Amino acid sequence: MYRNKGCGEINEGDIGKEVALCGWVYRYRDHGGLIFTDLRDRTGIAQIVYSLEISEKVHALAHSLRAEFVIAIKGNVCRRPEGTENLDVKTGIVEVYASELKILNTSEPLPFMLENDAIVSDTLRFKYRYLDLRRPFMMNNLLLRHQTTKTIRDYLDALGFLEIETPMLTKSTPEGARDYLVPSRLNPGSFYALPQSPQLFKQILMCAGVDKYFQIVKCFRDEDLRADRQPEFTQVDMEMSFVGVDDVITVVEGILKTVYEGVLNVKVETPFERLTYKDAMERFGTDKPDMRFGLELKDMADIVAQSSFKVFLDVLKNGGRVKAICGKDMAALSRKDMDNLTEHAQSLGAKGLAWIKVKDGFESPIKKFFTDELLRQMAERLGAVQGDTMLFVADKEAVVHDVLGRLRLDIAKTNGIIGADDRFLWVVDFPLFEWNAADDRFEAMHHPFTSPTDEGIDLIQANKALADKDIATLTSKAYDIVLNGYEIGGGSIRIHQTTLQKKMLELLGISETDAEEKFGFLLDALKYGAPPHGGVALGLDRLVMLMAGSETIRDVIAFPKTQKASCLLSNAPSQVQDSQLKELHIKLR
Repeated sequence: MYRNKGCGEINEGDIGKEVALCGWVYRYRDHGGLIFTDLRDRTGIAQIVYSLEISEKVHALAHSLRAEFVIAIKGNVCRRPEGTENLDVKTGIVEVYASELKILNTSEPLPFMLENDAIVSDTLRFKYRYLDLRRPFMMNNLLLRHQTTKTIRDYLDALGFLEIETPMLTKSTPEGARDYLVPSRLNPGSFYALPQSPQLFKQILMCAGVDKYFQIVKCFRDEDLRADRQPEFTQVDMEMSFVGVDDVITVVEGILKTVYEGVLNVKVETPFERLTYKDAMERFGTDKPDMRFGLELKDMADIVAQSSFKVFLDVLKNGGRVKAICGKDMAALSRKDMDNLTEHAQSLGAKGLAWIKVKDGFESPIKKFFTDELLRQMAERLGAVQGDTMLFVADKEAVVHDVLGRLRLDIAKTNGIIGADDRFLWVVDFPLFEWNAADDRFEAMHHPFTSPTDEGIDLIQANKALADKDIATLTSKAYDIVLNGYEIGGGSIRIHQTTLQKKMLELLGISETDAEEKFGFLLDALKYGAPPHGGVALGLDRLVMLMAGSETIRDVIAFPKTQKASCLLSNAPSQVQDSQLKELHIKLR
């Protein structure tokens, strides 16, 4: 055996014992008669001492050690001399005096330092990912991800869930993001799609009587990337039969409570707060609000309607909204600062940004359009006090909510007012449909298999055709779980009756022929006694990212892609040989 302990596993109980350790040389310090190395493996760091008094041969060999050499040592564990302890590491009370040393492999000079605080470009990190993963914080992230998935598996197993794999090569279906397509050699001209989620298969498992299913599964979406999005990502996918919204929510809350308390040792109170979609949009401008601070959006229509400010009045006249947020401690900003903030709001989609400072009264270019009483009412509604600034956006509702919602986050980050404790939130009662102006039609807000509310079902079944105004009012049995402003999961109760499912597809403008072509195997399954069912999918990458305190899911994925969906380590995607294309009956233009 090379070793009998991990570097991070030695402790005071090992004092006086001989241990065998292996790992990488993390740091090297030559003090003449004593040479010190920090030896690192997955479990942590141990301080190794090479002393002339113990072994001249070992001491001489230690002179040749360099960063990231792979070595094996044997030696006695000793307590560090008083005053030299390092309480920042769990092995900091002890050290190992080496009596044997073997260099197992050398290392070329590194392209970057492996300290946690080393500033390294993503290009270098992804190209040399095997080095990046050696950094202690990255190794800890992998461990955190492992502990999280194991905890989830154990929790669901205890509840009677079955872990079942679903196909990676499946059928391309509409109403989602762009598919990754895989050509079929045996069926020329035909393509598989990599699954965006196991949605149809997990519903079919419910039709099969599985009752409780889960899977920690890779999903694929060919879409533009950002810090919390990858072309391939991992879901904790679940589906249950004979459940309602509260049943699914209870299971998810149990998972998150168990993970946080078992993995992070952080107490979580359940049940989580719930907000309707409408309330979330009205108060925070987004359906994934960060609840760790206030600065809520406030409707100002009734107050500004009494003013003479034509910009606001025209927006209200045309059916738009006028809302505002309180910019805490922003009254000291210069006019140039306010102009820059206005330009930022315009870059987010606003036509402009009106502002009124609460500064020895009120100060603003638009102050003259408001009476002192109206200014006081606005400040009172926003909770604006001396030193704050009231920020207004007037536009279509979607623009107002989006711009103020994002400004709210920017202001909170700039002013450092975001609370330290994690905040979970359920957003419920989503609209069933949303209008796609580009295609001039309604589309499913979640997916076409989401159940309407009971009232919506009654309305749909009672009418052969629904007017657009009625379709727009339909709500769904859908729910999203939000953590600190990130959507970490979402799901719904599904449609389990064929007639209702066909009606839903009809409302989406999907013909019966197209429905049969794209979803026929699900529609057939619903005919044979499908039970009521529902489920949820948790984004494992985002959840672990937030648990790790990171700002990008690339820090918790072993081998991530860049924003252009390429792997700098393996150079994927790459060109293939003409013979491979010929086998697939593909010709490149």
